[in-house]
Amino acid sequence: MRTVAGVAGLCALLLLAGCGELKSTQGGGKAQPPTVTYGWTFIKLDEKCSSPDGMCLGKDGYIYLSMNNKNTEFKDPCKIMRIGPNDKLEDFSELPPHPDTKICSPLGLAFGSDGNLYVSDNQLFVKDAKMGTSRVIRIVIENGKAAKTEVVATGLNMANGLACKDDCVYVNDSTLCGDKPMPSGVYCFKLSELKADAPVTATGLHDPHLIFTVLTQNPDPLYQVGANGLDFDSKGNMYVCNFGDAEVIKVTLDKDNKVTSSKSLAKGQGMLSTDGLHAYDEGFVLVADFMGNAIFMINSESGEVKQIRKNEPCKKPDCVRGCLHAPSECMWRKKSSKIYVSNIDITYGPNVRHDVHTISLINFVAGN
Repeated sequence: MRTVAGVAGLCALLLLAGCGELKSTQGGGKAQPPTVTYGWTFIKLDEKCSSPDGMCLGKDGYIYLSMNNKNTEFKDPCKIMRIGPNDKLEDFSELPPHPDTKICSPLGLAFGSDGNLYVSDNQLFVKDAKMGTSRVIRIVIENGKAAKTEVVATGLNMANGLACKDDCVYVNDSTLCGDKPMPSGVYCFKLSELKADAPVTATGLHDPHLIFTVLTQNPDPLYQVGANGLDFDSKGNMYVCNFGDAEVIKVTLDKDNKVTSSKSLAKGQGMLSTDGLHAYDEGFVLVADFMGNAIFMINSESGEVKQIRKNEPCKKPDCVRGCLHAPSECMWRKKSSKIYVSNIDITYGPNVRHDVHTISLINFVAGN
């Protein structure tokens, strides 16, 4: 595997200004959750790796990472990379360009029960791309390596967060149409349906694959992004981020993937938006707040929200030091006791892109 030139390892300097301690309580009469402590540092990315986004943890201990490169308007090829246990970044797989735009724009990704890696391709990031052109791509894994790539679903508008559970792939479409309030939702595709020679075509609001719909009430044009981050806990609960309303929704499904209940787990409470999300059996979910340049922890039972880290829209010297800059996803690697944050670094809302690109690392220890 070719190591990306110029990628620095873990910076030795721990900035004390970012250190602190966080405590929370859990509802339902359960035992108190662990105390969480944190500090932060960063990985500096190569010049050709400007916009990291979705992340998932493989069974091999590597964090698999979508390198979107929207920040430089796709001048450099988008791809999948991975972060090793030593925090070194390396290439993993190229991605098939869209036949119309000649660009692939990867966001969410997850490993299916078949051992293959599934990636959402959000074509609406690409200039002049049309609605209905976003895709789901399968990277076929053989002996731990990417053997080939296949397009297995088409017809999405803004393919975004992606998760896998049992024999299904779930993917968020962040906008289904231009109605107000704006609908978005979660598609569910069975692995047996996803065929390279006959991709499934998503058809929107009346598609039987659309198992859950979200309405974004915020009228601000900058917040017209709906279903975004997506994940499951080990109990099968589904967590969906509604970006524009700064909300996380908790959903239960039956064995046929029919919704049996849903509730707003958390909304606002300091969050300005909810982008990428990951759920943990320790009783919390971690959420990246893109618009607020912040990372939050939400109690998965009570919905209590705790801020882990936040900074103002940063200037170039701050980016060098690894501050949060348009964070789009965050995940906890338990073995290294760190939260890895993708700073997608695009110009949007309060954020202005920079020439220094980083993945922020937050020391995060959860133990009884």
